[in-house]
Amino acid sequence: MFLDKIKNDLKQRQPLFIGEDTARRYAVLIPLVQVEDEWHVLFEVRSMTMRSQPGDISFPGGRIDPTDASPVDAAIRETHEELGVDPTSISVLGPMSVFIPSSSFIVYPFVATIDEQTYSINKQEVEETFTIPVKWLLNHEPYVHYVPVQPMPPADFPYHRIANGNQYQWRARKIEEWFYDYDNYTIWGLTARILKHFIETIK
Repeated sequence: MFLDKIKNDLKQRQPLFIGEDTARRYAVLIPLVQVEDEWHVLFEVRSMTMRSQPGDISFPGGRIDPTDASPVDAAIRETHEELGVDPTSISVLGPMSVFIPSSSFIVYPFVATIDEQTYSINKQEVEETFTIPVKWLLNHEPYVHYVPVQPMPPADFPYHRIANGNQYQWRARKIEEWFYDYDNYTIWGLTARILKHFIETIK
């Protein structure tokens, strides 16, 4: 009986990874819009008054609220709140692979088209918008810089509980930071990682 219960429990819906249920969960939209009969990707420049990452370039999106029925609903809601577009003008083409920058932070990206050509931008969150032709992105490779990260345990870390104590060899790692330069705009960080995956997918 005990093993049968375990088997049944394992057949139930499992989190995507251990910690998903308690992670900060965000959803973003990769918006495709037509500009002079050519498909472009739409980007936002975050307002300079934002507390987090002012002036950075991002996709529409934000944190998933408890009232959101699903991650894709959160992405559509945030796009409506930031750009003022009618949700009925957003057609979701499908989800992309989930991006997990850390075990406490997860981003669900979705690709969608937006029919509206004019936006009522929420200036508290968005400074401006701009677009890049998909054709340009398909023909321009991003460049990468590596940022070393070294663990730095606090003074009260319980070294006496682990093998080798304070001689434990912490493993350093490197973060890949990708960059796209287009006109006067530089796309980097999380947005560049998701954009790079999208372009590789449609290639």
